Amino acid sequence: MPKVVLFEGAFEPYRELMAFEAGLVQQHGAGQYGATTSFVGTMRDFNEGDDVSAMFLEHYAGMTEKALEKICEQAMADYPILDCLILHRVGEIKPNDSIVLVAAWSAHRGAAFDAARMLIETLKTDAPFWKKETLKDGARWVEKNTDG
Repeated sequence: MPKVVLFEGAFEPYRELMAFEAGLVQQHGAGQYGATTSFVGTMRDFNEGDDVSAMFLEHYAGMTEKALEKICEQAMADYPILDCLILHRVGEIKPNDSIVLVAAWSAHRGAAFDAARMLIETLKTDAPFWKKETLKDGARWVEKNTDG
């Protein structure tokens, strides 16, 4: 079961989360985790004081997936979690569209929370994505991510 998936179109984060979790039960058996922590990021219609009507999320195929897989591997090594997941959107995105889902499963909530936070924070700083926003007066490349 892949831990990292890039979507070029819309995806339903909670449906994907449930499907992945069902696979965990099949793979590891029932009762192996007591906590699931997930984070879903959606597109805002504003950034840096400007209205944003769309965003194009560019990536480098192959390199981006490998970077995200490395982040999952690091979470698995650093935290006592059963598994983790990163789903990310690429291409044209509109306000309120889901962009990212990260999740972690563990026996206890502390590890699940810590791992999920590490997944999203590391993704935001290390994953090779480039954002181009559509504004009223044209477009601009986003130079830095907003603080968590």
